Amino acid sequence: MANNSSLGGGESLQRQINDQVIIVLILVIMFLCINMLLIVTFFRKECFRTTTRYILFAVTLLSDSLLLFMSAILLIMSYFRFIMQVWLCIIICIVVLVYLTVTPVTLTAMTLERYVAICMPLRHAELCSTRSTIHCILIIHGLSSVPCIVILSAFFASASLSMYKHYKVCSVEMFMLYRWHDHLRSAVSQFYFLIMCIIILFSYVKIMKVAKAASGENKKSTWKGLRTVILHGFQLLLCLIQLWCPFIEATVLQTDFLLFVQVRYFNYIMFGLVPRCLSPLIYGLRDEKFFLELKSNVFFVFYKKNIV
Repeated sequence: MANNSSLGGGESLQRQINDQVIIVLILVIMFLCINMLLIVTFFRKECFRTTTRYILFAVTLLSDSLLLFMSAILLIMSYFRFIMQVWLCIIICIVVLVYLTVTPVTLTAMTLERYVAICMPLRHAELCSTRSTIHCILIIHGLSSVPCIVILSAFFASASLSMYKHYKVCSVEMFMLYRWHDHLRSAVSQFYFLIMCIIILFSYVKIMKVAKAASGENKKSTWKGLRTVILHGFQLLLCLIQLWCPFIEATVLQTDFLLFVQVRYFNYIMFGLVPRCLSPLIYGLRDEKFFLELKSNVFFVFYKKNIV
C-alpha cells in the first residue's frame, strides 16, 4: 500500500510538472510573438528609431525576448535532466546573468528620460539625442555586467580546474559553491535595488511637483508621464524581486520539495514572465503614436493573409 501510495504521489507530481512546463512554454511563445511584433513596429518607423524612449523600449524588448528564450531553454534542459560541461554552462549563464539585470537598469534609464522630458524640457533634445542614447545603452550593459563579473569572479576563485570538465544540469545556482557566494550575490542585488529605488523615487517626487504646478495640456502630459513612472516602478519592483527568488527557493528546498516546485513555478510566472509583459502594456498600448503604428501593422498582416 505504501509503495502504491508513493508511486501515485510520484506520478501526480510528474503530471503536475508536465502541465506546468507546457503552460510556461505556451506563455513564453506567446510573449515572444508579441515582443517580435513590437520590435518590427519599432524598426518600421524612423521616428521611433531616433527617439530615446522608444530606443530604450526596444532595448527592453530585445533583452526580455533573449532572457525568455534562454530561460525556456534552461527550463527544458532542467526538466529532461540534460547535462553539459560546466565551461559551456558558464557561457550560457553569462548571457542570462547580464540580461537579467539589463531590463531593470534600462527601466531606470527610461524613468530618468521621463524626468528630463518633464522637468528639464529645454535640455531634453540635448541630453536625449540619438548619440547620447547609444552611449546610454553601452553604459546600461556595462552596469549590468557588474553582478555577473562579481558572481563569476567568486566562482573562479573557489572552483578547482577539474570542475570545468564536470557534467552538470545547467543553472545559475550551480555557481553558488559556498554560503558566502549567496551572501555576495544578495549584497550586489540589494545594492542595485537600493540605487534604482532612490532614482525612481527622486524622479517621481520631481515630476509630482511639476504636475501640481502645471496647467492645461502640460498638466495632462505631465500626469501621463507620472503614471508611466509609477508603472516603471512597479515593473522594476517585480524584476528586482526576481533577484531574491533564489534565496527564498533555497530555503524552501531544505524543508519541502513539493512546496519548492510550487514556489519556483509561482516565482517564475509572477516575477519572471509578468514584468516582461508589462513593457508591451506600457508603451505598446498606452503610447498613442506607437499603438496606432502597431494597429496598422496588425491590420496589414491580417489583410495580407486574407489576400493569400
